[in-house]
Parts: sequence; C-alpha cells; structure tokens
Amino acid sequence: MDKRELFDALEDFSQQLLTTLAEVEAIQNHLRGVIEENTALRLENSKLRERLAKDTTASAKNSSSGKENLRHVYEDGFHICNYDYGKRRDNDETCMFCDELLNRE
Repeated sequence: MDKRELFDALEDFSQQLLTTLAEVEAIQNHLRGVIEENTALRLENSKLRERLAKDTTASAKNSSSGKENLRHVYEDGFHICNYDYGKRRDNDETCMFCDELLNRE
C-alpha cells in the first residue's frame, strides 16, 4: 500500500467516523426528547391519578348521601322503588322493593 492509498483509506475512515458521530448525536437528541416527553407524561399521569382518586372519593360521598336521602324519603312514608315511586305507603307498611334498594351496596 503506497502513501496515497493509505491517505485515502484514512480519509475514508475519518468520513465514516464523522458520519457515525452525526448519527450518534441525532440518536442522543431523539432520546433526550423521548425522556422529556416521558417525564411530562409521568407527571401528567400522576396528576390524573390524584384527581381520579379525589373524584372517586367525592363520588362515593355523593352516592352515600343520595342513598341517605332516599332512606329519609322512605322513612317519611313514601315508596322509593320504581314500581310505586313517590306514592304514599299505606299505614307505613314495608315494601320489599324499596327495602331491596336501600340494602344494596
């Protein structure tokens, strides 16, 4: 191998290294973007989980409050079942349909 061929081979190798370096930099930039997006999504996910837990707790409170309201209506002598809803219970008799609604969990 003469000097010219050696110089050309070294020049080709140098170009390949520069190309590889540019590819590595592009991959690093892409990875940096993916990591930033992942961090933002994790933060958003965490906030959404907190909100969901808060909404679920509030919903459970509202649900039990609604059930208590139905219980009061029933105790006042009215049907709460879908068969006779709103009608007065004769002599405050028990209604198995109303009782079933109040005892659901």
